[in-house]
Amino acid sequence: MSDVLRRLERLRAPAIGLGCMNVSHAYGSPLPEAEAVRVLQHAFEVGYRHFDTATLYGKTANERVVGQALAGRREEVFLASKCGMAFDLEIGAKRIDGRPETLRRQCEQSLSRLKTDHLDLYYLHRRDRRVPIEESVGELGRLEQEGKIGGVGLSEVSAATLRQARQEHPIAAVQSEYSVWTRNPEIALLDACRESNTVLVAFSPLGRAFLTGTLRDPARLEDSDMRRGMPRFSADNYPRNLDLLAEFEVLARQRECTPAQLALAWLRGQGADVIPIPGSRTASHQEENLAAEALTLDAGTLALINAMMTPDQVVGARYSEAQQADIDTEEFATARGDGDH
Repeated sequence: MSDVLRRLERLRAPAIGLGCMNVSHAYGSPLPEAEAVRVLQHAFEVGYRHFDTATLYGKTANERVVGQALAGRREEVFLASKCGMAFDLEIGAKRIDGRPETLRRQCEQSLSRLKTDHLDLYYLHRRDRRVPIEESVGELGRLEQEGKIGGVGLSEVSAATLRQARQEHPIAAVQSEYSVWTRNPEIALLDACRESNTVLVAFSPLGRAFLTGTLRDPARLEDSDMRRGMPRFSADNYPRNLDLLAEFEVLARQRECTPAQLALAWLRGQGADVIPIPGSRTASHQEENLAAEALTLDAGTLALINAMMTPDQVVGARYSEAQQADIDTEEFATARGDGDH
């Protein structure tokens, strides 16, 4: 068993964690601070123990609200954050910077905002192509040796980058987008993780709300919502993807669960080393998602879902060209629709 799974087991943590990003970042207007704190406190109260945040989210606001929400509960939670990508006030945009001195400085600042002296897991949010991965990971390894972080993670990297990085220092977890309609980790990353007992933390396990069945028209999203710039959510592509979702929704009704719960149960069916971290702004959705832990899918149901929304059926790339330039994850050659790569 990996160190990450052991620590979660000691906390009696659910197999489903909480992505904290969307209370502050990316999906339209951020929640007011007091409301964001209440939402995160409710997550703890209903049973979440694995909380995931990042320096980038909300231009550091997300770490602050997570720190407030979990104040006094630090030893009861598994706390993860990310470095190497932050909002730069000078340029008015995000900047990827994997230099050792930057990562160390961001770690100290994250610890302060999160009101703690250590993080259970600290990811390099994006690989900085100007800095050898060994230099970035080496500095994170030194932070681990000093007790400031419990494990080194990587986010949105390829199997090749993971193998290169782990020659420098063990990698406890890799965070990558993984869901029924985004199966890129199955190309090579999942195998690479299992070679070294590295946990795969699946972000956007509900397809950025697509798999919940509640987002019928992306045109109704706020202008600031990042999904408006993603090819899969375009006016041409999204209706065709919704057609693919219909069969999945029927299966959820047959299994007497919500589509969101079916999507999370499918991910849990990929192995105990795959940890979904759905995000939610509402108490009801938090509870709905966590209830998926009680849902176990038999082999026949998993096989049915495996045949749905396959990479050759999904229409549109998951990222825009600008977003894709920031990552080095493997991509399927069979993607369809506008903005494909």
